[in-house]
Amino acid sequence: MLTPLLLTALNFSLGCLGLILNRAHLLSALLCLELLLVSLFSGLALWSSATTNPSFSSTVMILLALSACEASAGLGLLVSISRTHGSDLVRSLNLLQR
Repeated sequence: MLTPLLLTALNFSLGCLGLILNRAHLLSALLCLELLLVSLFSGLALWSSATTNPSFSSTVMILLALSACEASAGLGLLVSISRTHGSDLVRSLNLLQR
């Protein structure tokens, strides 16, 4: 039986594995990063509900806000790269070029 904490750990490990294996496309790497952040969010939410300290609930909301900022910045970067380079392949990017 999957407990919520075990499911969170499984999601985090799947996100890490996906990030390691799917490095070819920028979009798949961003989706794996989102899975990592969602699993961290659910783990912190479970941890804050288990403790009685109210300061952890604000940490969860800050993580959620940072996750939304990361998603919008990643999407903007993806659109910019696909417009300039024609694809989202990471190997086609040469970051040392001017």
